[in-house]
Amino acid sequence: MAFRHSRGGDAPHIAIIGAGPGGLASAVLLSAAGLRVTVYEAQDRVGGRTGRVRLPAGDGRAEFGFDRGATFFMMPHVLDEIFRAAGTTLGDEVEMTRLDPMYRLVLGRAGREPLTLDTTQDIAAMSERIGAIDDADGRAFERFIADNRAKLSLMESILRRPIRGPLDLLDLDTIRVGPRLHPTLSVHELLSKYFRDEHVRLAVAFQSKYLGMSPFECPSLFTILPFIEYEFGVWHPTGGCNALLDAMARVAERGGAAIRTSSPVEAILFDGARADGVVVNGERIGHDAVVVNADATWALKHLVPADVRERLGTWGSDASIDRRRYSCSTFMLYLGVDGALDLPHHTIYTSGSYRQNLEDITTHGRVPSDPSLYVCNASATDATLAPEGASSVYVLVPVSNLKTSGGAVDWRVEGPRLREETLDQMSRVLGVGDLRPRIRAELAVTPDDWRTMNINHGATFNLAHSLDQMLHKRPQNRLKGVDGVYLAGGGTHPGSGLPTIFLSAQIGARQIARDLGVACAMDRVRAVRTLEARGWEPRAGEAVGGASLVGAM
Repeated sequence: MAFRHSRGGDAPHIAIIGAGPGGLASAVLLSAAGLRVTVYEAQDRVGGRTGRVRLPAGDGRAEFGFDRGATFFMMPHVLDEIFRAAGTTLGDEVEMTRLDPMYRLVLGRAGREPLTLDTTQDIAAMSERIGAIDDADGRAFERFIADNRAKLSLMESILRRPIRGPLDLLDLDTIRVGPRLHPTLSVHELLSKYFRDEHVRLAVAFQSKYLGMSPFECPSLFTILPFIEYEFGVWHPTGGCNALLDAMARVAERGGAAIRTSSPVEAILFDGARADGVVVNGERIGHDAVVVNADATWALKHLVPADVRERLGTWGSDASIDRRRYSCSTFMLYLGVDGALDLPHHTIYTSGSYRQNLEDITTHGRVPSDPSLYVCNASATDATLAPEGASSVYVLVPVSNLKTSGGAVDWRVEGPRLREETLDQMSRVLGVGDLRPRIRAELAVTPDDWRTMNINHGATFNLAHSLDQMLHKRPQNRLKGVDGVYLAGGGTHPGSGLPTIFLSAQIGARQIARDLGVACAMDRVRAVRTLEARGWEPRAGEAVGGASLVGAM
């Protein structure tokens, strides 16, 4: 059957399913390469899990604004590379603030008062703060930073290119980084070789939660996550991380891309093994290639026809997909409250029974007691996010995904109960008092709600990053077994988190450009060197980016 293209012209026409960070970054790069691009977004606005939540304040005041998901923005030079490929800069498009403290850690201790640690990019100062807990650990911190700087430098080429099989790992950098990876160790086990105090280990291990994993299970290569924070900083885009998505949408549209919201893709169309279109609201629209930025495993289960799925190997059936390991989910509270909170921009409380907390989430599938929690008090930095004299407070509690809980948790019951426990926890361990009388607007989100957003098992951080689900063992950036289907987002290589999602878009854009015989827009940008990336500032200037996260040591 012949399909009509939705727009005229001779350039290849690319469909992008989903206007999340990977989809919009792909739209910027592909439109900058001269390709015709249409982005189809099921929701009525761009952003996906990095979208905006708005809650009315009542009494005629401005709205409360929140990020839906990601609130930590790191390695801004990676997104800057994408903007520069399109002829602009991140600094030209988004106002940015570097945070110091990056975040406050409140480390629970059973039967004792929690330890509080404000983190900073100043490595000498951070060593002193850790040294106040344990003198030897303070001295070890600088060694930890230096070792992980070298590790990220050697891992860089893996993060920048497609990994289609074991042979793609046979380059000099990969061989060199091998001895530093300690693949048989977990994050916690490797950190035990640096730090002897359990709370110091936790202070540089909790970042495995960014992947929805426990540091007791997360592979040790991910000690690069805390290093990335200390090396490149934690940033706040004015308006929230969703402002990055709005900026990418603007840049993509300036480059000629069309973005269609309220346009859910119902299926990918194939001619044999080649994708040649999509079905949107019942309309069959022809395309020359398809980029999938929907939740990867959900999309494989729901958008690829059954006769084509047989070609996908181990990703070809619902059963094989659902046998995989998935990240945790999250219980969310978005609270509009009167007055200010005496908290920094980011605060993380780790349960006093941290190991039991993680086992409840990842193994037993039950709602933990003494829950860990993360609070983003972004309106303390950014007055645009709340009415005058009020605060927008984002609260995240890690909980089991729906596969792990196996239906044993009734969120209609547990949601209201956990809401009360979370507010009590904030009062008890963060010292903000009882917020209940001050709440003027509220939204709760449970794993059931994440599932309704087409997130497989409600696993907010996608597939788990276990060794058997990384690199070529994740769904490929160019989907293996078919032609013309590419993945961008946390469910493919290199993994979850905004910087790596942007890298997945870069990898896919290079593959599409090569497959279609056009120049990739990323080829116009030169490499970021270490000092430039480390000292990145949000301003226009000479083009940087493209090939290197860390280059000159």
